[in-house]
Amino acid sequence: MIRGMTFRTTRRLRLPIIGEWLSLGLAAATGVAASAFPFFEPVQPPRALQVVACGGAARSAPSNTQPALEHCIEDQLEWGAVVVRRTRDGRHVLAPSASVTDTNGATFKINKTDWTTLRRVDVGATFAERFRGTTLLALEDGFALCRGRLNLLLEGRAADVAQLVREILDAHMEAQVVVCLNAKECRQVRWLSGGKIATMTQWQPALGGADWAVKNGLTAVAIAAPDLTPENVAAFHRAGIKVQAMMADSGDQPDFWERAMVAGVDWLQTDVPEEVLAHALWRRITQRPVQISLHRGAGRYAPENTMPAFEKAIRLGVDYVEFDVRATRDGGHFLLHDARLNRTTDGVGPISEASTATVQALDAGVKFSRAFAQTPVPGFEQFMAAFAGRVNFYFDAKQIPADLVASSLKAQGMIERTVIYQSPQFIAQLQALNPALRGLPPLRQVEQLEAVARLKPYAVDVDWKILSPELIARCHALGIKVFSDALGEFERVEEYLRAMEWGIDLIQTDYPLRVMRAIELWSERQTQPEK
Repeated sequence: MIRGMTFRTTRRLRLPIIGEWLSLGLAAATGVAASAFPFFEPVQPPRALQVVACGGAARSAPSNTQPALEHCIEDQLEWGAVVVRRTRDGRHVLAPSASVTDTNGATFKINKTDWTTLRRVDVGATFAERFRGTTLLALEDGFALCRGRLNLLLEGRAADVAQLVREILDAHMEAQVVVCLNAKECRQVRWLSGGKIATMTQWQPALGGADWAVKNGLTAVAIAAPDLTPENVAAFHRAGIKVQAMMADSGDQPDFWERAMVAGVDWLQTDVPEEVLAHALWRRITQRPVQISLHRGAGRYAPENTMPAFEKAIRLGVDYVEFDVRATRDGGHFLLHDARLNRTTDGVGPISEASTATVQALDAGVKFSRAFAQTPVPGFEQFMAAFAGRVNFYFDAKQIPADLVASSLKAQGMIERTVIYQSPQFIAQLQALNPALRGLPPLRQVEQLEAVARLKPYAVDVDWKILSPELIARCHALGIKVFSDALGEFERVEEYLRAMEWGIDLIQTDYPLRVMRAIELWSERQTQPEK
C-alpha cells in the first residue's frame, strides 16, 4: 500500500542481501567500478554512438506518446527520452508537461487529476489533426510498446521512486531503461533494485571526478556541452560509466554534435536524431556505395514537397531530392504529388481546377503539424531558385510542358544535376529539345529494357520487384544507371543491402535512416578481413 492505493504486482520488490550491498559499498569506497551495465541493444550490431530522442520523436509526433515512440522504433533508434509523472491516484504516466489541455481548452494538472480523467484527454489534435485521438501513455503501456524494441531514458518528475523501481522490475525492463533523477534518488533506485536498474544524473566539474559518480552508484552521467572534453569522458569510461551529451546554450547543432563525437560520448540527447545519425555517418564514410534520393523531400520529418522538407533533406546529406510538379487551371506550376489538394493542404478539389492565386494562399504544413502552419505550397520557379546548386534534382514532371522543364533547368544550370522521371514519350520530347537532358523512364518489366534503351536514358527507374544482379549488369553494359524506389514493403535494411551488393546506383526512400544504416553496415563489411 502506497499513499492510499493498492498496486497489483506479479513480482515483489527484492531488496539486496547484505553481501550484495557490501559489494556495492566496496566498489564505492575503493573507486572500483562494476563492469559496464548490460543494456539491451535494439540495433545490431550496436553503433558506437547512440542517440536519445527527446520526447520520442517529438518533432514528428506528439511528445511522449505512442506515435512518437513508434516513430523512433521505425527509424531504428536506440533510445527515447520520456518524462514520468504521477497522477493524483498514483499512476505513473508519460507527459512532458505538468499539465495537459484538451481540445476544448480545459487544462488538467497531472498530479491533481485522476487517471480515469487524464486517459480520455486528447493530446494529439493540438499537434496535428492526423493525431486526433492520441492520449497520454501510462508507463506500463510504454513498457509494453518498447519491450525488445526501444530503450527508454526515464526522467522522473515528482515520481514515486519505490513505485518506479517496482514497475520497472515487474515489466522486466531493467536492461532497457536508465532512470534520470537527482543523486540522492539515484542512490535509492540502486539500493531498492539491488543494482539492477541503471541510473543517471547530471554531472558538473565542481562535483568532482569519476569517483563521485562511482560513490553515488551511477551507471551514467549527463554532461552539458560546455563541460564535454575527451579527458572527462575518458575518466568516466575508465570507471565503467557511460556518458550522455546534453544540449546547452550551444543548441542542438552540428558543432555540438561534433564536439560530443570527438569527446567520445556514448549517448547524445537530441531533438533531431535523424540529423545526428546522418552527421555521424557521413563524417566516417566518404565514399558511398549508393546514392540516396528522398521521396518528396524529407517527408517523414517535415511536410512533403515543401521548402522545409527539402531543407531537411539537405541537412541529412542526401544526394537527390524527388519532387512532383502539377499545374493550375491558369498555367501556374506548383510542387504537389496528388492530383487533388485535400490530403496535404487545407484546400479541396483538383489542383487543375484551382487558380494560381488560390494555391498560393493554401497551407501545406498544418496537416503535418501545427509547428509548420502557414507553410505554402512551393511554386516551381520558387523551388528552383531556392535549391538549384545545393542538391541534385529527381524531377517527376507530372503536369508541366517539356519546354518549360528544359528552359528552367538550363537557366538554373541544373541540367547536369537533374534526372527527369516521366513516360518514354515525354523523355523523347525532352531529348528533342536538348539531348543533354537526363531522362529517367520507368522500367516495370524486364522485357521492356530493349525498347527503353533506345531512348539512351541517363537511368531507368526499375520496379524493385524485378531488381536482380543480372538486370543491373545489363543496364550498366548499356551505359544506363539503375534507380529504384524502395517504398512500402521493401523499405528494409536487408533489401537495401542486397541491392547494394548487386550494384544499384540510387535508392529512393521515405526512410532515410534505414538506407543510411544499410550503408553503415555495408561499409563495415568492406573493412572486415575475409574469413
